[in-house]
Amino acid sequence: MASTSQVHNDNGSMAPPPSAAAGDAFPTAADLARATATHRQGAFVIASRKLPISRAGPIARLEASLGIPVPEMIFGDNAVRVTHEPTGWAVEFNARDALDAVDKTGANMLQVAHARSWTASRENGEAVGAVGGRFEVVRPFDWSYSTTYRGTVVAGVGEGEEKKKEFAYSEEATRPIPLDLLRRRDPILFFDEVVLYESELDDNGVSALSVKVRVHERRMLLLARLFMRLDGVLVRVRDTRVYVDFEAEEVTREYTAREGGFEDTKRALLMTGLRPDEITVALRDANRLSELLPIVEQTLESVSLKS
Repeated sequence: MASTSQVHNDNGSMAPPPSAAAGDAFPTAADLARATATHRQGAFVIASRKLPISRAGPIARLEASLGIPVPEMIFGDNAVRVTHEPTGWAVEFNARDALDAVDKTGANMLQVAHARSWTASRENGEAVGAVGGRFEVVRPFDWSYSTTYRGTVVAGVGEGEEKKKEFAYSEEATRPIPLDLLRRRDPILFFDEVVLYESELDDNGVSALSVKVRVHERRMLLLARLFMRLDGVLVRVRDTRVYVDFEAEEVTREYTAREGGFEDTKRALLMTGLRPDEITVALRDANRLSELLPIVEQTLESVSLKS
């Protein structure tokens, strides 16, 4: 599985939402400003933006840009961004870039238990899609929306520096995220949870991408989680954790992908002593499932931003 971390250059502000590109009445610049919460800690600025589900116009433009249908619930104006002010370096999570990292070749396309009826039926450039109804086929794509997105990185540079600041792994410099420090009950100075997209996969399960961020005095943690459950087939949890040490001005990114067969996951839940009705509830709990699912991929990288 290839790493998906897009690298951009910009002026340090959050990416404009799809609605802004065509001058839609909503959201206006004032709407975007009101929907954005900002917190400064040391050399970093943490910003989150939350607005309602995107409207028809922005959705149509987003689908045209991506080349695939978008999930039923798409929050195209939402974003979370962490910026290092001295260098302009930043990492942002937004729905457009996340969906752009969904497989568009069809190579990793999953099928539901009753998929044969619709995959075999292709007439006049149309197919009966597992995500519901009939739609014009632009090209095959992973309709479970299992993105490999790990954030959009703005590779800023410091004063007098020529080399851009980018994530990389170094055996000497890259240290694991200090979970023991994050478990401490330090005061939370800023917290937010932002949903980027969600789909019920035509009542075949769920696929959702959300971002949580919490800031303490000396450190912060961002968790971007893709939770995908395709009933009768597969369960996936893909976590991107971004940890910032404010004093050292170092950022660590850890990506962990977990997945397992649906029936295997149910058996694992049964082995924990849950009753059948409790298993049904547990299959909706990404936190619980992530403790049971096998790790299929894990990466660790960091960037030092201090001058």
